[in-house]
Amino acid sequence: MMRGDRPIDQELDHLRERLLYMASLVERAISQALDSLVKPDVELARRTIEADREVDQLEVEIEEECIRLLALRQPLAGDLRFISRALKITTDLERIGDLAVNICERALELAEEPPLKPYIDIPRMAEMAQSMVRRALEAFVRKDVELALQVCRDDQVVDSLEEQVFRELLTFMIEDPRTVTRAMRISFVSKYLERIADHATNVAENVIYIVEAKDIRHGAYEEQAR
Repeated sequence: MMRGDRPIDQELDHLRERLLYMASLVERAISQALDSLVKPDVELARRTIEADREVDQLEVEIEEECIRLLALRQPLAGDLRFISRALKITTDLERIGDLAVNICERALELAEEPPLKPYIDIPRMAEMAQSMVRRALEAFVRKDVELALQVCRDDQVVDSLEEQVFRELLTFMIEDPRTVTRAMRISFVSKYLERIADHATNVAENVIYIVEAKDIRHGAYEEQAR
């Protein structure tokens, strides 16, 4: 909703809307990337890769808008925190989009080979990572510190799943060296999902900084949660 109390307010609302639109694109990219892997769907993978251009363009436009606001409006206090962290959030969203592209690239490779095993933990990881992105942005909209903290905590769940996937794939590779290429590609997918969760955590940490001016990076959220 447009506030309109000060000249900068409408510009900040527009910046927020652009960030949320960018977030919706990367969230959809995660979902499509997983579908292209599991089904598999080569055409969907290619379309998702192509669609990343819009995310890249949005990153450029939002960064330019942030720099313009910093230079011309000389914001103070909360406005300054919001704009400076919007720059960081934009970078995290762009990286999430890139990681969705990476998943699609592995999906294209894996589609040319027989399936190694049914996908079970990978979809669980993707669902959790996608949920983390969604909730981090919901926390951003609502200025909800507790929700942001929950996103930070959930990163450990994705980390544990990634380790579990790697151990299982390692067993395949040891028992049958012919599976190494396929297993490594699936392992890369799990690592990409783990990194998406990391970027969602970064967004959540930035939300907490915007709301409370507290920097909880590098695990400090554990103290914040007490």
